[in-house]
Amino acid sequence: MATKPSLTIKRRFNAPPEKVFGAWTDAEKVKRWMGPGEVKALRVESDPRTGGRYRWVMQSPGGEEHDVSGVYREVIPNEKLVFTWAWKSTPERESLVTLTFKSDGGGTLMTLMHEQFSDEEARDRHQGGWSSAMEKLDKYLTA
Repeated sequence: MATKPSLTIKRRFNAPPEKVFGAWTDAEKVKRWMGPGEVKALRVESDPRTGGRYRWVMQSPGGEEHDVSGVYREVIPNEKLVFTWAWKSTPERESLVTLTFKSDGGGTLMTLMHEQFSDEEARDRHQGGWSSAMEKLDKYLTA
């Protein structure tokens, strides 16, 4: 069986791990940055505990909604977050996101690994989306 496509993004933020972790798990904070480019988070639900669920509904400038949700598989506050990832439009294409947060001087080295994509096209779209969202997260954390 062939290995499914995956991506890894490493990023350093000038904020402590607890602030970066909170930006991923606190619904009000997620709303402030989630989504690539001009995409905005409209509704965010988050229950960051093992077995808890999240849901992020985002909207593009043209009004198109992007609805993603999943289950938290592992939650180690300020260190690690693992969750499933499935778009409402393609629930059968569930993938897995693992985030690690490591203290780095006065900041955080965050590694995002997104695995089990259905194909390379899906991986490439997510690579661009995540990279753009990380720019917004950086601005949010340093504001």
